[in-house]
Amino acid sequence: MTNLKAYGTGRRKTSVARVWVTLGKGNIQINNRTVDTYFGKEKLLTIVEKPLKVVNKRSEIDVIAQVEGGGFTGQAGAIQHGIARALLQYDPNLKPILKKEGLLTRDARMKERKKYGQKAARARYQFSKR
Repeated sequence: MTNLKAYGTGRRKTSVARVWVTLGKGNIQINNRTVDTYFGKEKLLTIVEKPLKVVNKRSEIDVIAQVEGGGFTGQAGAIQHGIARALLQYDPNLKPILKKEGLLTRDARMKERKKYGQKAARARYQFSKR
């Protein structure tokens, strides 16, 4: 069974994407802009489109995404995660394909916090013996 409209939340680093998928002509809209104008780099476009290409529905499904926080790469990853989750809600039969590609797993890598007594997360201040 396929739903007419499905929703998925995607997260990556500090970016959060709210994604809706509907039956359509393959348009992707991010923050009321087309995907081409929002992401200038081809690499980011392929990241966003990957879940749709994996399930062979690139030209059948419209995507509307609202994304905030983080940088462009994190936002692209959050949208990818959101699209995969929305596709799962849209059609539960797609779960094995999406899971095999690792699109349903949230990327848990985050920026490591700075520690006191150090310059950064791991960089130390220079040590002088004399």
